[in-house]
Amino acid sequence: MDTEHAADLLRHLEKQSELLQDAHEKMSHELHRLQVEEEMLMRKFYELMSALDLTKKHKGGKFMRLSYHQL
Repeated sequence: MDTEHAADLLRHLEKQSELLQDAHEKMSHELHRLQVEEEMLMRKFYELMSALDLTKKHKGGKFMRLSYHQL
């Protein structure tokens, strides 16, 4: 492989590396955002379940299956 092709290949690989690092950073940021959103939604869901007193409702040691009509 001559030096011209090697230099072109190196530039190409460096550009690909930059693009991959940028994509990784964006995906990591999005993952963190979604994890925070999931935690917030789970807390709100638990608050709702607590307000409806569904977190401790059980029958015979087993949690009851509630239909939408019971909610």
